[in-house]
Amino acid sequence: QAFLPLLKKAAQQSTQTGLSCSKAAILNMSSIGGSIEVVPLWEVKQAPSYRCSKAALNMLTRCWSLEYKSCGILCTSIHPGWVKTRMGTEKAPQTVEETTQAILKMLSMLSEKENGSFVGWDRQIYPW
Repeated sequence: QAFLPLLKKAAQQSTQTGLSCSKAAILNMSSIGGSIEVVPLWEVKQAPSYRCSKAALNMLTRCWSLEYKSCGILCTSIHPGWVKTRMGTEKAPQTVEETTQAILKMLSMLSEKENGSFVGWDRQIYPW
């Protein structure tokens, strides 16, 4: 809420048409673990509190995408993939550096098409 006036101002002052990260964007870091449709890897790690928090974040993203579209603000949830971190463990296939580079590249390509969606580091659209 503190940044919303600045995002609206950036969108109004932009000469770009449509929605993009270059104009104004709210990007929420989510997880495929928050997908209600897929519920991936339940057998490996249940983590219902984590999953519920990410599902709630995804709903917030979807709501904001509807509310702020007319203001010119792109809203998207991002799945970073399975990353080698303390939470992801050494078993994860991606390094922080690889994932960061992929996400930065993906962000430069986001458009109105991805507004209100759940996008992966690999540009795949994931189910809610």
